[in-house]
Amino acid sequence: MKFKAAIFDMDGLLLDTERVCMQVFQQACDEVQVPFDKTIYLSIIGRNATGIEHILRNYYRDNYPAVHQAWRERYNAIVLHQAIPVKDGVIELLDWLKANNIPAAVATSTKKEVAGTKLKLARLDHYFDHFTTGCEVEHGKPAPDIYLLAAERLGIAPEHCLAFEDSNNGVRAAVSANMITFQIPDLTEPDAEILALGHHVSPSLHQVLARLQQQG
Repeated sequence: MKFKAAIFDMDGLLLDTERVCMQVFQQACDEVQVPFDKTIYLSIIGRNATGIEHILRNYYRDNYPAVHQAWRERYNAIVLHQAIPVKDGVIELLDWLKANNIPAAVATSTKKEVAGTKLKLARLDHYFDHFTTGCEVEHGKPAPDIYLLAAERLGIAPEHCLAFEDSNNGVRAAVSANMITFQIPDLTEPDAEILALGHHVSPSLHQVLARLQQQG
């Protein structure tokens, strides 16, 4: 496993935000008095704003604007004003990468301003040389565009980059970008189709770090 850089998803991988996001989405549905469909919700994880809107607008139809507004207001009231807990193993892995002079970047579907605020509040922003967001590419995850742009900004060929993801959509994107991909599942577990991609699946970043240290 030869690598020269590491690229991280953010929500559900670096930060424990996915449960918060799903909870406030359910509250928004209750407020607007429309059904909360967990299957539909899980299908949007990892996608950028355009992809999320396409799925939710098709499902909620005329109720979409009200659901979206209630959801974003509740979510932003939390994530823009308080630090979201960091996932297990994140600090240890980032410290190890920095100690070994391995550049790191973020590739998140979240909008740039929100992503920057989340990372700053969690005190993770100083670990990363660059961060690339979903609003900067035409095609969001599961397309590989965001990972390819992140690698380009680091100046490292994609095949020499580690990619860390929690969602199935994110894994598809990283594998399509020809990166050495690790999945640490959060709200969604990889199904047979995802496992067939041949990437690495680990229960936490602690196990990933142990593997990298052993091979390094």
